[in-house]
Order: sequence, then C-alpha cells, then structure tokens
Amino acid sequence: MKNIRILALILCACFVSVARSQQPAGKGRANWTQFHRHNMMRWNPYEHVLNVHNVGKLQMKWSYATGFIATNSPALVNGVVYVGSQNRNVYALKASTGAKLWSYTTNNNVQSAPAVAKGVVYVGSGDEAGGGNLYALKASTGTLLWSYNGNGVASSPAEANGVVYFGSVHDYNVYALNSSTGALLWSYATGDSVYSSPAVKNGVVYVGSNDGNLYALDATTGGLLWSYPVGAPGFDSPAVVDGVVYTGSTGGNLYALNAATGALLWSYPVPAATYSSPAVANGVVYAGSDNGNVYALDSGTGVLLWSYTGSNGVNSLAVANGVVYFGSGKLYALNAKTGVKLWSYTTGSGAGSPIVANGVVYVGDYNGNVDAFGLKKGQK
Repeated sequence: MKNIRILALILCACFVSVARSQQPAGKGRANWTQFHRHNMMRWNPYEHVLNVHNVGKLQMKWSYATGFIATNSPALVNGVVYVGSQNRNVYALKASTGAKLWSYTTNNNVQSAPAVAKGVVYVGSGDEAGGGNLYALKASTGTLLWSYNGNGVASSPAEANGVVYFGSVHDYNVYALNSSTGALLWSYATGDSVYSSPAVKNGVVYVGSNDGNLYALDATTGGLLWSYPVGAPGFDSPAVVDGVVYTGSTGGNLYALNAATGALLWSYPVPAATYSSPAVANGVVYAGSDNGNVYALDSGTGVLLWSYTGSNGVNSLAVANGVVYFGSGKLYALNAKTGVKLWSYTTGSGAGSPIVANGVVYVGDYNGNVDAFGLKKGQK
C-alpha cells in the first residue's frame, strides 16, 4: 500500500508538471474564469500559496455588500472578481480591495455564476416566469454587448471555443450561442427545467435536467449522444475528467459514468439530496449533500475515503493545493487527504460556493456579502 501511494504521488507530480508546461506564463493560468474552471473539475492546480499548513491563518481581507443573496460562485480574471446577486445586479470588484469597478442591472435575479472569456462576461438572470436573459457584458466596463432571451437563466454558462452554453428554467432547453454575437447555433429540448451548469469537454456538452436525466450533447450540433437517468431532478452540475462524468442528483446518489457512452461505472448512495456540484482532484471526487456532509470518494472505484459533517446543506466545493473549501452554515477548509477541519468562518447566514486563486478564497453569502479571505502580509 505504501508503494502504491508513493507511485500515485509521483504520477500526480508528473501530471501537474505537464499541465504547467501547457499553460501560458503569468498569473492568468491561476484565474478561475467560470463555474467549473477550465478543467471542468472545480480544482485549481496552480494555487501554491494556501496549503494545509497555513490555511488555518486565513483572515478576511475585505467584504462587499450587495444587499441581497449572493451565493453563486464568483469568477476571477486578471485581478477582477465578477459575481452576481439576487438584487438583479452583476458586479465587478477589484480583487485586492473589493472596491466596485462597475455594476450592471439585469431584468431579474442573478443566481447564475459568471463566465469570463476574451474580455466578455457571460451571465444569466431569472428563474421567474416571463423573464430571464443571458447577457454578454464588456469585462472592463460592464457595457452590454448583447443579450438573448433564455426564458429564465439560473444555469451558470460555460464558454468554450467561441460558443457559450447554458440551460433554461422555463422552456427546458439547453442553448448554444455564438459568444461574439449571441446568435443561436442550436438548442436541445429536455423534459424539465435546466438549472445545471454545462460542462464542456472534448466536443461534448454534459448537463443535467430536472427531468431526472444527465445529457451528453454534441457541442457542435446539439445532437443527443446519450442520456442517463439519475432518477431525480439534477440541479447539480457534472464534473468531467479522464473520460468519466461525475454527477449527483436530488435522489441521493453520486454517479460515475463513462463519458463516451454514458455507461454506469459506479454509484455511491448518499442519504440525502445533492444540490452541490462535485470537485475532482488527484484521483478523488469530493461531493456535498443536503444533510451537511462532504464525501471524499476514490474516483476510480467510488470507495469512501472519508466524510465530514458541516453545519448545513453543502454548496458546490472547490479544491486547491491539498485543501477542500466549501460553504455550509459556515465557510470550511478541510485537509483533502484526511477530511480533518483546518479552518472555518461564519459568513453572514451561510456561505455559498467558493473559488480559490492566488492565495485568496472568494465567496458570497446569504446576507448578500462577497468576502475575500487571505493571509496577512508576510505570512507563509
């Protein structure tokens, strides 16, 4: 067993080395540009400041009050944090200070996490009947470039290869738009509302629907490749890595499916609904449940490695440099290998879905605050 663990560490180090060599130089590679991040895993392999030894020293750097619920996952690009609030606004905040750079008022509440690509912010609004667009805003100014009536967009958009993908609450469609113009490329009708954020990998769009299915769609045409019945509404968003799709459902199971065929590889019974999206890093799947538990499972077998009980239902997790971050009644940081709590902080009435980059944790809360946590200057 010891030799197997050593081999796993060596392989992991090789993977990180290759990944670094494939990324452009500079701080840009550490950006968290959209809900899933570029690797569709909610894992930041370029975080090297915060770790299991110093994360317990985290302190609040700044807090920005939006005035209403702001629990969606922020995006961080080139020193700017982009986040939405259910007060109908999208905000751009300076990452170092929290100062507002601009805000844009949409036609409805913003539950969607922003996606940022090539100087444009894509974000949805509305889960109420009769409203809800997908917006494209200039990242530097917040100026509206175009909008598309998505009939209620709570789904967090994913941008890939010049196309932006998202789901609709009220017409049940998955949409693909030209990211430059907003022109419709295709749509696919599911059987119920689509709150799930699409994951785009190797020319395939993976997305859940409240009709109880996970869909794999051709990213170019929208054609159905396969679907898998998860047995209950799928609010959470799938993660995709190494030819496997990981997803949960409100029915209480976590599934691992063959990404090419949709064949079930394994499932793990969770004694409560899963609304949060899993994160995957270094051969482990981390998933939260509405019973307040976080589960760490071997990604190949589904065997439970550890579990941790938080203080409330768990929002989508983030992993960086050996630490798992998640929002429950509090914001938590756990040792990714053992599940031991390293740090927690009470944010408002409960924390949302965090991101981690450049030594800072960014998260929104149910009181409408967007918070940034980091180390004191000079701390290591």
